[in-house]
Amino acid sequence: MEFTTGGRLKVSITAADVGKRVSVRRLADPGTGSGIGGGRFTDTVGVLDSWEDGVLSVTRRTGETVRIAESGLVAGKVVPAAPATRRGAVRAGEAGPARHRGPAATWRELARTAARAWPPLESEPLGEWELRWAAGFTRRANSVLALGDPGLPLDAALRRVTDWYAARGGTPYVQLSTGVPGAQEELAAELAARGWVREVSALIRTAPLARLADAEPAAAVRLSRTVDDAWLGRYQRSARPTPEAVAVLQGGPSVHFATVPGAEGAPPAAIGRCAVDGRWAGFAAVEVDPELRRQGLASAVMTALARRALDDGASAAYLQVEAENDGARALYDHLGFRTHHTYQHWRAPEGGPH
Repeated sequence: MEFTTGGRLKVSITAADVGKRVSVRRLADPGTGSGIGGGRFTDTVGVLDSWEDGVLSVTRRTGETVRIAESGLVAGKVVPAAPATRRGAVRAGEAGPARHRGPAATWRELARTAARAWPPLESEPLGEWELRWAAGFTRRANSVLALGDPGLPLDAALRRVTDWYAARGGTPYVQLSTGVPGAQEELAAELAARGWVREVSALIRTAPLARLADAEPAAAVRLSRTVDDAWLGRYQRSARPTPEAVAVLQGGPSVHFATVPGAEGAPPAAIGRCAVDGRWAGFAAVEVDPELRRQGLASAVMTALARRALDDGASAAYLQVEAENDGARALYDHLGFRTHHTYQHWRAPEGGPH
């Protein structure tokens, strides 16, 4: 905790520190124990996920999320991320990437972290749901992140969703996580019963970050905080990136872009993107010139970004890959990523919710 020169506790964090690792002390159980006003102190260390409406949400390393009333804060500060052991990603005597134990996390923590890595241009809360809009660029930034209770009966909530996206000329989608205990299979079944269509299934995969950074890159990689025309020339997600797309790409807590230069006058040989958010480094947009595949360029991009993320204080890696993308899955298997859970995007039926 931080102290002033007079020995008093001090709160030195704000909502601007969302995404960082923090240590906070709050007053709990007033009237018992010792502390300010006779209360008892409780300490929490973890990633500050949100600070809204006077409530902080902090996720511990165990994946447990703690909600803390701002009015109960006694002290708080940003703290360095736990150091990553660069050669310690695999236990002694356990050879090969298949036997590592991935970073501990809940699906909620990863869903929130991944959502911050692709920030919408416009959002609106609906209870514990978040409606997101980014002019149609990526479903991740143009879908409802449904993490809890929408605060309305389900049919009313879905009507609100379809009306909100219709007002913006968009298609209503709901993003759900499945495949792990406590996830959203029940809500997925409710959507299916109402005629919603599952369009995309993707995997959330995690790995120890240090192992990625230890590889020897096969090519020189240039890193930047912003995208340029050359990087966008290799990016296949959007044939003609709009200002809205660029805003989403460059959004997020701490974003880095990687480029392996191509031949003179040609697009880059390879590109990648990494968003660092507390202990997590999220990898995306790893693309290689089809004529230059199987030369280690994708791995070089991942290594360069992993080293920068370690410098930024991250210790764990995640990425999102479509379940049918066998080539990408094989690459990520080789780099030590293992599937944590699955998420889907569900599209509203024609004519609105049933």
